[in-house]
Amino acid sequence: MKRHIVVIDTNALISFITDRNLDQQNRIAELFEKAAALEIRVLCPQNVLTEFVYVLESVYGVAKPTIKQMLTDFILMPGIEIVHKLDLKILFAYWPEKIPDYGDAIVASVCKATKGAQVATFDRKFKSALKKLSIPSLY
Repeated sequence: MKRHIVVIDTNALISFITDRNLDQQNRIAELFEKAAALEIRVLCPQNVLTEFVYVLESVYGVAKPTIKQMLTDFILMPGIEIVHKLDLKILFAYWPEKIPDYGDAIVASVCKATKGAQVATFDRKFKSALKKLSIPSLY
C-alpha cells in the first residue's frame, strides 16, 4: 500500500513548535503523529531546515543548542525524510516568475517531482501560487 506524501513548508514547522496559532499547531501535530505511525511520509527539503534555524534564532531568540535538539528530534522521527536532491528544471520553471520566494519554489518543486504529494503550508500567498500551478496543498 502506498502512503500519502506531504512536503512540509517552513511555516508549518514554525507553527508546530510555537504557540503563535494553536489550530495550526494541532494540525501539524496530527500530521506528525501520522508520520510517526508510518501512515504518511513527510518530505522536508533541506532549505526548510535552514529557514527554520534562521527564524528561530532571529525572530524567536531560541538558543542554538535548543534548535539543534529540535532538528535532531525531527530528523530522527519515523516517517520524516530530508530531501537534498532538487529537480532544477522544475525549480527554475517556477522561480521567480510563478513563485517569487526561492524557498517556496524549492518546496513546490519537490512536491511536483514527487508523484501524489501535497504541500503542508499555512502561507496564503504560497497556497495561491500552488493553486495556479495545480499543486495540491493542505490547510
